[in-house]
Amino acid sequence: MIRIDLHAHTTASDGSLAPEELVRLAKQQGVATLAVTDHDTVAGLPRAIAEGAQAGVEIIPGIEISCLYGKTELHILGYFINPDDPHLAPALTTYQASREERNPRIVQRLQELGCALTYAEIKAAAGTAIVGRPHIAQALVRRGYVTSISEAFDRYLADDAPAYIPRPLPSPAEAIGLIRQIGGIPVLAHPVYISRLKEPFEQVCATLKGFGLLGLEALYSSHSRQQIDRYRSISRNQGFLVTGGSDFHGETKPNLLVGTGYGNLAIPADLLEPMRALATGGRCAG
Repeated sequence: MIRIDLHAHTTASDGSLAPEELVRLAKQQGVATLAVTDHDTVAGLPRAIAEGAQAGVEIIPGIEISCLYGKTELHILGYFINPDDPHLAPALTTYQASREERNPRIVQRLQELGCALTYAEIKAAAGTAIVGRPHIAQALVRRGYVTSISEAFDRYLADDAPAYIPRPLPSPAEAIGLIRQIGGIPVLAHPVYISRLKEPFEQVCATLKGFGLLGLEALYSSHSRQQIDRYRSISRNQGFLVTGGSDFHGETKPNLLVGTGYGNLAIPADLLEPMRALATGGRCAG
């Protein structure tokens, strides 16, 4: 079976592996096609593509953009994007600035809660990456306030936790529209994580389809068989592409491997064909 993975992160955002390291690991895992989908940045793509050419791993240029649906944060994956499109850089600058404005406020809140962290140490540890909550979680682990990334989110950083600070986000229409404007295929990431929405999920999908959404990430590391079947059914009924990915991050999601997730993820390679047809046919532009 040809193995593919359409959702993975590098040190350009909140992953722990450099782009080259991610590609080499994917090769070791038997992944033939890998989408690099960093949060709000395409900085890791040139290095990943170059390494992919050397290693014999096809790299799909991608991105993951956060947006706000009512009061709920959604993530939209973009596949086969043109990272050099002139419309992309100004938008990413805005999105990145919202993270940079929020992060020191999260650290200040943590200090008020008794955690002796500084934003300077978090930025230094992150290097050139765009700092996000996973980097703050890593700092909490290093300082011994928690024992794991998941505990850091549960106790401090999750959306309903005491150190959470919201940030300005684009609307789904803007995020989806941007991805299509730069030639990409917009897909709703990890739908299991938005189950707390009061609105029926089928209606959410219909609304997002009206904005130009083209697919659902039905196969995902944390989806049960029943959830996969449900998201596949919704995709059939609403005319969405079906995609799948591990959401590999490295150290911040231990035991989750590129290509196989927690060991039970198998993404059929034939899911790529309708995606390629849509991308090469130029039907993604909104």
